[in-house]
This record gives sequence, C-alpha cells and structure tokens, in this order.
Amino acid sequence: MPPMPPKIRRRGPLAWISDHLLLAATVVIFIFMLLPNAVILVMSFNAPIGKYDYIWNHFSTEAWAHPCANQALCSSMGLSLEIGGIATVVSTALGTMIAFAMVRHRFKARSGINALLFLPMAAPEVVMGATLTALFFNTIGPGSLGFWTITIAHVMFCLSYVVVTVKSRLAGMDPMLERAAEDLYATPTQTFMRVTLPLVAPGIAAAALLAFALSVDDYIITAFTAGQRTTFPMYIFGSVQRSYPAQIDVIGSIMLLGTMLIIAVSTVLGRMRATRR
Repeated sequence: MPPMPPKIRRRGPLAWISDHLLLAATVVIFIFMLLPNAVILVMSFNAPIGKYDYIWNHFSTEAWAHPCANQALCSSMGLSLEIGGIATVVSTALGTMIAFAMVRHRFKARSGINALLFLPMAAPEVVMGATLTALFFNTIGPGSLGFWTITIAHVMFCLSYVVVTVKSRLAGMDPMLERAAEDLYATPTQTFMRVTLPLVAPGIAAAALLAFALSVDDYIITAFTAGQRTTFPMYIFGSVQRSYPAQIDVIGSIMLLGTMLIIAVSTVLGRMRATRR
C-alpha cells in the first residue's frame, strides 16, 4: 500500500491573527504618525472662512501663491532656520569629536562625562530653560537675551543627541577596516578620510538632521532665552490665540516635503554606492 499523505492541518483565525499582528500594528502606527502631516498638507490648500484654518471650506492655492502674506510669519521662520543652521553645524562638529573621544580613548573622567551627556536629554525642558535664563541673567544681563542666547541653548541640548547618535555608529563599525588600511601603509589622515569618515558619515548626517529638527521645533527653552525675538514655534503658539492662517500649513508642508526629498535623495545615493561596490 502506498503511504498515506500527511494530513494538512487547517489553521484557525487566531493563528492568522498572530501571524499578521505585527504587520497590522506597524501599519496602524505609521498611519497614526503620518496622518497629522497629511492633514497639514490638505489644509494648506484650504480657503478658510474666518481667521482660523481649522474647518475645510473649499480648495484654493492662494496660500501657496502668497506664503509670506504675513511678513512676521516668514521672518520668524527665517530666524528659526538661521538659528537651526548654526546650532546644527556647531553641535554636529563638537558632538562628533566628543563621540570619537568617548569611543576611541580611555580616560578617568570618561564614565562621568558619559553620564553628564544624558542630563540635557533627561532633564525637563522647563527646568533647563529656567536655569539657562538664570545663567544668562547673571553673566551677560537680562537685556542681552536674543539670537545668540537662543543659539547657545540650542547647541547645548542638541549636543547630547549628536553624541549619542554618532557613538552608536562608531560602536557598530568594524575596527579591522582601519587596521587593514594601516597595514596597506595608509597614513592616519588617509585612513580617516577614506575609511573612517565614509563609514561614520551616515551617522553624522542623521545626527545633523536630528539636531536641526530639534532646534527648529523647540519652543519651551527658546521661550525662556529669546528675549524680544520670535521664532517660528513661538509665532505659531501666539497666533493660535488670535488667528491661524493657511500660510502656517504651507510652510509646514514645505518643510515636510523638503525633509522627504532629502531622505529620498540620501536613500538613492546610498543604493547607488552599494551598487558600485
């Protein structure tokens, strides 16, 4: 007699749910995260009836045609971009050097510095803003609060995020690659420029983008250290009490689309480099 074929056990609905639960949760989380961005993009094409762009009225490109109809809105956005650019460059440069020192060298204060780097990330922003205000009041005076005090504060809290991001990239890098370059008679400068820096560059770029986003987005610490200056988050917080024009959604959509474009370009370049290798 030929052997009997094995019986195929039918899987119940619970087994199907358990197999697809992780995928379903991931899709729901992504929808939850991206839905506000989609709402901002849609409402940027709205022609509001009154002062508040909260309820859909009808389609219009007026806000996109005149994004700077309110001059104070664009000036506050320009101030945030300027501060964010300086804070990103300074914090990324200092944070990268600190990350290299923490990963590649052993010294007595290493564990203490490592713990101190997490304080700006763990401390409440209200407390940090109040302490920075007290520091600036007692050093440069209350009348000096403005552009540079905001920039210094942003560099301070962005620095920790840069160090943590670059450190994780350095920790996952194979040290044998640098040793192989040294065995091939490469100088320390050549090893760093041709081996170390290209491998760490994605981590540095990610840290820079994170620092820029944190700087442009910050409100609490900025409100304590701004003096008479008004950044984009401060303008939005103040305008919500009086009006909410569609131009705010336009600028938010531009920032969203610009970020997506940067991510897409970096992904394409990464795949092109991987293909060439």
